[in-house]
Amino acid sequence: MHNLVFFASGSGTNFQSVINAIQCGRLDAKISGLIADRPGAGAIERAEENNIPTYVLDLKRTDSDKTLLSLLSDLDPDLIVLAGFLKKIPDIVIDKYRGRIINIHPSLLPKYGGKGYFGLNVHRAVIENREKVSGCTVHFVDEVYDNGSVIEQIEVPVSQDDTPESLAKKILQEEHNLLPKTIRKLLTQTSN
Repeated sequence: MHNLVFFASGSGTNFQSVINAIQCGRLDAKISGLIADRPGAGAIERAEENNIPTYVLDLKRTDSDKTLLSLLSDLDPDLIVLAGFLKKIPDIVIDKYRGRIINIHPSLLPKYGGKGYFGLNVHRAVIENREKVSGCTVHFVDEVYDNGSVIEQIEVPVSQDDTPESLAKKILQEEHNLLPKTIRKLLTQTSN
């Protein structure tokens, strides 16, 4: 069985979508841990409700790179999944797990990606620029925010009456479909 480790900063709805996919048999994997960067992250409660070990790390500490590498070594992930994780992953971790770290982003990358483009900031920019289509992307993580190779995307039409909040809601629904599907695809490829 494949081993997943999640990183999250927020409410954890994408994390929950993968938990659900595992529980209903659509995804043959185990989540061995959730790493959060703040104690109040909603994803922690979701992990605890599902008996998934949680770890809260302060990535600003000088020894955080070594601590994170040691923890990941113990958790032994086949795939690391960033789901609403807002901090930059240390380069030393990216080097060790290159090609095995993915992120879900609420736009059609390369548009509206990079530092500062998260949450409603993304959707506000999409609407301000009068885009007709937005969506979500799962991509590999490299040393630059939202820069790694795109794995999968889903397009979502932007209507004239969309607000950043309404667009976020539409895209989040698609993220909940895209993330488990992409994880399944990647794990199937590594099995072959």
